[in-house]
Amino acid sequence: MCGAENIEVRSADKVMRVGDTQITEGEVISIDGSTGEVFLGEVPVVQSPVVRYFEEGLDAAIAGVDEPTADLVRAVDRIMRHADERRRLGVRTNADTGPDAARARRMGAQGIGLLRTEHMFLGEHKTYVEKLILANTDGEREAALAALLPLQIADFIDVLDAMDGLPVTIRLIDPPLHEFLPDRTELAVEVALNKERGQVDEAKVQVLHEVNRLAEQNPMLGLRGVRLGLVLPGLFALQVRAIAEAACALRSQGKDPRAEIMIPLVATAAEFELTRAEAERVLAEVEAKNGCPLGLAIGTMIELPRAALTADRIAESAEFFSFGTNDLTQTTWGFSRDDVEAAFFSPYLEMGIFPVSPFESIDRQGVGELVRMAVEKGRATRPGLHCGVCGEHGGDPDSVHFFDEVGLDYVSCSPFRVPVARLEAGRSAIERAGGKGSDTR
Repeated sequence: MCGAENIEVRSADKVMRVGDTQITEGEVISIDGSTGEVFLGEVPVVQSPVVRYFEEGLDAAIAGVDEPTADLVRAVDRIMRHADERRRLGVRTNADTGPDAARARRMGAQGIGLLRTEHMFLGEHKTYVEKLILANTDGEREAALAALLPLQIADFIDVLDAMDGLPVTIRLIDPPLHEFLPDRTELAVEVALNKERGQVDEAKVQVLHEVNRLAEQNPMLGLRGVRLGLVLPGLFALQVRAIAEAACALRSQGKDPRAEIMIPLVATAAEFELTRAEAERVLAEVEAKNGCPLGLAIGTMIELPRAALTADRIAESAEFFSFGTNDLTQTTWGFSRDDVEAAFFSPYLEMGIFPVSPFESIDRQGVGELVRMAVEKGRATRPGLHCGVCGEHGGDPDSVHFFDEVGLDYVSCSPFRVPVARLEAGRSAIERAGGKGSDTR
């Protein structure tokens, strides 16, 4: 939870303190996502009828409830149907698993605007990524890639199947390398303790050496995104192959997977063109092997100011843009969200420097102008260029109105914010039409 500054996490001791209460690893806590309150233990929750409406439909939501509650749910239904009839802006979701995709679809999402493939590399898959990063020979690298391929295919099948017939924009791996490696400090302590005990583990010593070699002062501005794909052989090709194989597998079952490949953190057209060329080669191989023409669109994530400024050049080879406004906000303002929100956002808000956090609602004068410029420049090169937004601003009411104004085709947000985005897209359309037909009866 961003901004929960009274929580102290001691990762080395595997404990967390909230005031005078200490919580150890493995204990259950409950979090109120609206207020940010943290409760010790499991707090019983009851799904509200309105949430049931979005999850299961009108009939299920009003079954067994009192009449005032049923009237409320019917009113929500009328408003949502009216908003959907009026809105121009599409609404997709940010989802990384089949269950999340299915939930968002029930809530009215028209596809996935951001599937973060790095989430598929965590958990039990993380070991294989670690082996890939630390591989010293082509043989070791190929073995790690071969182990990852079927896992990636299964993950993509799961999500594409849940969104059958709807677009799924899949972002190739984006985070810096350190997120997939052992914690540097913990590993150094373990190696030092083993050495002190005379129990040297050469494998861990070698891993520590590689972790130190790859360590970065500012990893979010370092080797990540397209840069990682260009310098770590086979990684992006693996992901593209898995996407294509998953799509072909579903096609063979008579289904309609609609994957789109998104290349992250592009700053120059040359980066995009080199990565696109490799992706096209892999796609052609898979299509020929399976006799399965796919025609997958390949586009990019606009999340750096330079990308926005050179959008006309990038659009020569990119088939769509998706604005990653989280990183675009950080790189435009020149601050790290993780470091600054608790440090000085409160006094900045009190002094009026920020009317609202730029991470909550789009900074129209700065970040917003970059978005507007990139849309105009991109479409000047490629008329009809499909443009969307997949940062957290895609679910913010005021930001949705701005994205409608600058002509984006869709916003993408977390599953539970999809209804809000649908509603605000409808309101924006009505306001832009001069309020005509705004009666929701």
